[in-house]
Amino acid sequence: MDNQQPNAATLLNIENLIKSHDIKLNTLSDELKVQKEMLNDVLENDTAFQEASKEAKKFAKQKTVAKAQVIARPEVKTIVEKIKDIQSQTKELKVALSDYLAQYVTISGINQIEGEDGILRQIVMSAHLVKKAE
Repeated sequence: MDNQQPNAATLLNIENLIKSHDIKLNTLSDELKVQKEMLNDVLENDTAFQEASKEAKKFAKQKTVAKAQVIARPEVKTIVEKIKDIQSQTKELKVALSDYLAQYVTISGINQIEGEDGILRQIVMSAHLVKKAE
């Protein structure tokens, strides 16, 4: 029973830290939005910036059109498809590796693993809060 009291207190402390940090992150996020809006307002009212922005948009459109023309070529379409396939495989492998690493840490209690190359690597877990879907 003595062991559960400190664990409960520790868990309560951690829960309070999570909540306070979550509140602080939300506050900072709101403040960031306000500051970005202020900056955007200043930029929208600056004529030199507006002129430069118009020129940049014109060149960006030209670049987009040129890129689309190049990508439309059959030999380039093949390359684009290979890139998408490799990206998809990479994403799937990363998700699976993350799951395997979590299982490894849970089962072994060790947060390090030696790679095929003989280099010892540390396993770093990452967690974040998301609103629960209702």
